[in-house]
Amino acid sequence: MEAYNVSFSEIFIFATVQLRMMTKQNKAYLYAGTAVFMWSTVGTAFKLTLSLLHPVIMLLYASLVSIIVLFIILFIQGKADLLLQSTRKDLIRSALNALLNPLLFYIVLFFSYDMLLTQEAMVINFTWPLPLTLLSIIILKQNISLKSVMAILISFLGIIVIATKGDILALHFENPVGVLLALSSTIIWSFFWIVNIRDKRDEVIKLFLNFSFGSIYVLLVALFFKLPFTLSFNALLGIGYIGIFEMGVAYVLWLKGLQLSETTAKVSNLLFIAPFFSLIFINIFVGEMILWSTIAGLAFVVTGIIMQRHIK
Repeated sequence: MEAYNVSFSEIFIFATVQLRMMTKQNKAYLYAGTAVFMWSTVGTAFKLTLSLLHPVIMLLYASLVSIIVLFIILFIQGKADLLLQSTRKDLIRSALNALLNPLLFYIVLFFSYDMLLTQEAMVINFTWPLPLTLLSIIILKQNISLKSVMAILISFLGIIVIATKGDILALHFENPVGVLLALSSTIIWSFFWIVNIRDKRDEVIKLFLNFSFGSIYVLLVALFFKLPFTLSFNALLGIGYIGIFEMGVAYVLWLKGLQLSETTAKVSNLLFIAPFFSLIFINIFVGEMILWSTIAGLAFVVTGIIMQRHIK
């Protein structure tokens, strides 16, 4: 029987045809699901790369990779000319936003990953919708119901379970600084999110300019502290992965999924899959034994976030 060799071009053509035949909503699930899968792997990539690089240097190189990736995406989308249309006000706004993200957010996040178990940092970082709700009350003057307060407290209980490794009564925090940094990263991200939604420019343009200005800031920090810029091959692979997926492609795919979806909720619910996939990758590639306290804490966190999303 004659073997049939399938070429890459044939696979690509087949995949393209199948994509065109999909319904709009199924395409939304595909784009958003792919983004969620990518985000599920970045906690592992953070931890492995942090074992080779200082957090600031890791952010610097990953940001430079993301700039290249985002520019290529803008070029493919035919939006590169929009960069030249940026006004002085646009550039000032991006320069200020870059202080939050990527500079402050990722430095705090990477240091938390460096100090904590990967699984702990990942789950705590997943609680960002909670400080987003609290900041929306303070900044956007939104009202909050008693049920919303209960939802936040349930998720906060999950954080306590994780931080104390299940020893809630003793309230002994094994690494309080790491936990504080992880929580701080969620607050920084939430504040950035609120600031960002008021900016009506194209999302990819904003992201490109943020990382462009952010790279300059991170470079200045690295020079000030005289950090080593040397790179090993494995470190290069790590920052390449983080820059391409965490800071570039995944975000664009997620936006595409949101645009195609009938409702935001249909694809947003896919985010709840991310931490469970993350635990699998952390166990396999980082070699961490998944603690029962992490699973229990994650259950509280997810329950609280789901309650918060569905409370009217």
